[in-house]
Amino acid sequence: MKTNMNCRTLPTLGLCCLAFVLHSCFPSATSTTAYEESTVTNPIPLKLGDPYLLHASDGRYYMYGTSLADGFEAFVSDDLAEWESCGQVYKGGDEGQWNEDCFWAPEVYERNGRYYMFYSANYRENPNDEVENFKIGVAVSDSPAGPFTDLMDRPVFNPDYPIIDANVYFDDEAGRCYLYYSRCCYKHPVASEIADSLRSVGSFPVIEESWVYGVELKPDFSGIIGEPQLLLAPPTKLSDAQAEWESRSATHAEVNRRWTEGSYLFREGKTYYIMYSANSYAGKYYAVGYATADNPLGPFTKAANNPVLQENVSRGGTVMGTGHNMVITMPDGQRYCVYHGRMSDNPGERVVLMDRLHIDEDGLLYVDGPTTEPQTIAVKP
Repeated sequence: MKTNMNCRTLPTLGLCCLAFVLHSCFPSATSTTAYEESTVTNPIPLKLGDPYLLHASDGRYYMYGTSLADGFEAFVSDDLAEWESCGQVYKGGDEGQWNEDCFWAPEVYERNGRYYMFYSANYRENPNDEVENFKIGVAVSDSPAGPFTDLMDRPVFNPDYPIIDANVYFDDEAGRCYLYYSRCCYKHPVASEIADSLRSVGSFPVIEESWVYGVELKPDFSGIIGEPQLLLAPPTKLSDAQAEWESRSATHAEVNRRWTEGSYLFREGKTYYIMYSANSYAGKYYAVGYATADNPLGPFTKAANNPVLQENVSRGGTVMGTGHNMVITMPDGQRYCVYHGRMSDNPGERVVLMDRLHIDEDGLLYVDGPTTEPQTIAVKP
């Protein structure tokens, strides 16, 4: 397994001044709060899909994502602007491992002093020789820089359909945790007015769909509790307010699939927000929406202001294919949406971006992006 604890510095690709600037604010006469800030400009100089950003207990920021054919690498930063490579932190696909190839969408969580990586990969056990045989695994390390080794020699669980894009929500108050994932489109044709409309004009004979599910996860991550619950799916009616934006890859003839994937759940007050991506990850129409519920397993209601993150090329910008996001809260309490996108001058390559996310007094979620202007972000207390 390749690890590189002597990290090597990556180029900053013309980012603005990266020096930390210490700012002080005085919210009251008896308290002082100071934050170390950094100037960050999109795209962040990392070539990853499905990014996940961890602020570890050592005070540093670690970025994971989809990039290697046989596992995952990680990058570390103190300021979100300059990044160093930690090398390959997880290697899969070897003889004797449960996984074979297609290593996607790692998310790393720090729990009780250890680091757990949930990820997707093709299951080596494939009696029906399926083209897509993805399952979710979990690996563990004593360091956010790896090396990570599989917690078990099998997937977390084995449904009879392929699954990807694991996200875990920890409800520490109730002592429970929940796994969210996407059922793949593979061999999943779904009847809908959208599919009928596309078939009638000769676009595609069938439309396959991916759906987001949630299920309680055993505390030791060895399996699930109860049956997975369907939480999100593409609209079936043309009159549905979400139908247009969630169907763009199909209606623009990119592919005969409608995705609902890349989910990420967090709580604000008593409301659970689940963000998700729709359309093809490989196309220009990849975009992000959200839904809300009073319970971590729903039912969820999609928001009227969807999508909250989408391409800006049609508005004179340079970013498209925005999706598969996560949310991180910075030391000053501000939330940011971290996601991948594609630049119009190099659409074949995925890059990492992050933009401010906020929730207004009515509970509506907004993402101030995609941006390509410098941002000042609090990175240390």
